[in-house]
Amino acid sequence: MKRRKMVVAAGFCLSFLVGTLMNLLFIPGFEPHGERVHRHHHENRQQQPDADAPARLHVDEPTPVQTVTVGRLPELQRQISERLDEVLRYRQRRAHWVGTGPLERRRLMDLEQRGEGETYKGIGKNNNYDQSQPTVSIATKSHREFTRGSVLGCSSIDNVTNVQYLGSGYTKAVYKATLNSSFSVALKSVDFGGHDMENCVKKYGSSTDCYKLASFKIVKEMTLMERLQHPNILKLYGYCYQDNNDIKDTVTAITELGSPLEMIQLLQTPWEERFRICLSLMRLLQYLAHSPLGSVTLLDFRPRQFVLVGGVLKVTDLDDASVEETPCSLSSPSDCLMEFPARNFTLPCHKGHCEGINEKRNLYNAYRFFFTYLLPHSAPSALRPLLDKIVNSTGELIWDTDETLVHLEKVLDIYRNGHYLKNNTQTHKTEYKRVSDASIAVENYRCWPSYQHDGCLLSVFSIDEAIDVCESHAQCRAFIMTNQSTWTGHQLALFKTGAASMRAAPGKLAYIRLGAAES
Repeated sequence: MKRRKMVVAAGFCLSFLVGTLMNLLFIPGFEPHGERVHRHHHENRQQQPDADAPARLHVDEPTPVQTVTVGRLPELQRQISERLDEVLRYRQRRAHWVGTGPLERRRLMDLEQRGEGETYKGIGKNNNYDQSQPTVSIATKSHREFTRGSVLGCSSIDNVTNVQYLGSGYTKAVYKATLNSSFSVALKSVDFGGHDMENCVKKYGSSTDCYKLASFKIVKEMTLMERLQHPNILKLYGYCYQDNNDIKDTVTAITELGSPLEMIQLLQTPWEERFRICLSLMRLLQYLAHSPLGSVTLLDFRPRQFVLVGGVLKVTDLDDASVEETPCSLSSPSDCLMEFPARNFTLPCHKGHCEGINEKRNLYNAYRFFFTYLLPHSAPSALRPLLDKIVNSTGELIWDTDETLVHLEKVLDIYRNGHYLKNNTQTHKTEYKRVSDASIAVENYRCWPSYQHDGCLLSVFSIDEAIDVCESHAQCRAFIMTNQSTWTGHQLALFKTGAASMRAAPGKLAYIRLGAAES
């Protein structure tokens, strides 16, 4: 019996050892997603003659999984049809673009290619559009309306240069590219190695149909960018449909290029710039609450869905936006429950829908992701009570977007006109000598928050405010009124520890504390 136990134990150890060796020898290697995208992009550029064509931005499609049952395909076709219906609903009102673009003949999505008629025969029995017309006619018509008046198309990006991979999410990959060696744009396309494509192909085994499903997110985003015209929504410059490998009409959106929103960096920027971001966001949300499509909510509301363009906040990701109002019944209050990590809200049910839920969801997300971090900190002391009231009211959803925007615009008016400054009738502690067309080369010191990392560059409303700032800094002995101003009209002032390195600088004014020039 003892010998038998030893044999069994030895056999178990041997099998474990063999299994471990097999795993080490045959387990597939892991490659980070970003590196995979770069590698496929490089291979595509080498394989095809036109290395700068936008089609090269796509990675190779995944190998279809063979162990997929045909019974799952109708489910995939249903999802494709639902996304098409969503795009068509956003297209119901006529766009402001007119004319006929060169891409008019391109298809929105070829839902009924030859040989696929049987697959799609059952789709759309519950759809609202005319059942007597084939699905492809609806798709093509919608796409023709969308393509009219496009500024940029395939010919515009035939010779793009300096293509750089910026990042990717579940569905899309984003690249930076330069047109005509001078104009930078963002190019968005379906990420063939992304989460949505990989999971879909594993489940359904059809790269072509999975691409159709994923690409409708880009088509939806382009549609919303075209329909929702607002300074705080990223501009759509155009798009391109090109064949890529075995998939026809792969779509690339050409949009305005922005800088990613880095919250840690924003916390180190001057209050005036942080306030600008919050004001931009509130103007956007007020527009979305009353948009031509109805009240629009951003379901994926995170800082990464926004970019900065010239200091102005713009939403860049609209594929998860929705105008659908949550249905409810008076007998079920939980239908209108909004759940957040810190707290929940229950909204009233009005005429079968949760009243204002899209607007309120946007507003509370603005509070928890932006306002609490960016609005109050290092603000002028006279503005802090107003800012605290704005933060508290949005955190409790006391105000709607209209009222919140009114209060933020009031803060802007107070700040822009210098009404936040104290009415100081008494003279300053020290006198200052004014020197025209002069600057001070060195003698810098750091302060926070500053527009300049290695110096103390602040915005001021007037000379008096600059003097107040200088007198509040122990090391300040002089300051320069530059000929630069901020978006509010405030002038940038550079504060110095002395004036020994003074030099000529046309257009600038130097103010030196008396007795500090020789220090």
